[in-house]
Amino acid sequence: MKKVIALLSLAGFLVLVIHNLSMAQGGTQESQTVQQSTSQTTVTKSEQKSESFHQVLKQKFIEGGAGWMAPILGCLIFGLALAIERILYLNFSTTNTIKLLNKVETALESQGISAAKDICRDTRGPVASIFYQGLDRYNEGIDVVEKSIISYGGVLMARLEKNLSWITLFIALAPMLGFLGTVVGMVQAFEAIEIAGDISPTIVAAGMKVALLTTVFGLIVAIILQVLFNYLVSKVESIVNSMEDITISFIDLLVRFKNAKK
Repeated sequence: MKKVIALLSLAGFLVLVIHNLSMAQGGTQESQTVQQSTSQTTVTKSEQKSESFHQVLKQKFIEGGAGWMAPILGCLIFGLALAIERILYLNFSTTNTIKLLNKVETALESQGISAAKDICRDTRGPVASIFYQGLDRYNEGIDVVEKSIISYGGVLMARLEKNLSWITLFIALAPMLGFLGTVVGMVQAFEAIEIAGDISPTIVAAGMKVALLTTVFGLIVAIILQVLFNYLVSKVESIVNSMEDITISFIDLLVRFKNAKK
């Protein structure tokens, strides 16, 4: 289910990007036609002033060239898809641990281990899974329960941190692709100067503008993904700390329950 949600989010984002790019290209052709007609000069100026930041961003993206902008856009799309999938997974993994512990304690005192296991089985999240593992090993002793909880806790931590390394890859890759596009663009600008045989400001400015746009968009992508990555890391740390704290209380609960049965 989580993979389906992630794929749907990715598909929706791709459709939105393609639609925006097509709208931007159509807007570019229309603005060029309007600029060629001298009778509508005032209308063109008013439209340029009313352009939003979103429209300017699309225009600059097209000016940067598809060869370098497409990989940077790919980093943004895949990075956002992974980040959205992680956000959904971590939010679904968050539970009220104190309330769950109270339910388990009530079930243990009234109906025993089997009822407590049913409560944990019907509750989502890593904390409920840890409780279930501990209750499942209860008859083998408290020491075995502690070892089982520690081992399974490591497995759950790995699941919480899944795909975070891929997000860090896209964070690093996007600005590097932008810098590479800038260097290549500068080389092409100097080649154009060499062919023209004259250092024309127009030639230099045009080449440098396109070259620097790739760096700008690479940094924008990295900043967006970095903010999401930091949120995900803080969310994982919060869940892990909650797991560690409530696990101690859970072990104490099992010890009291075992002593009460003697």
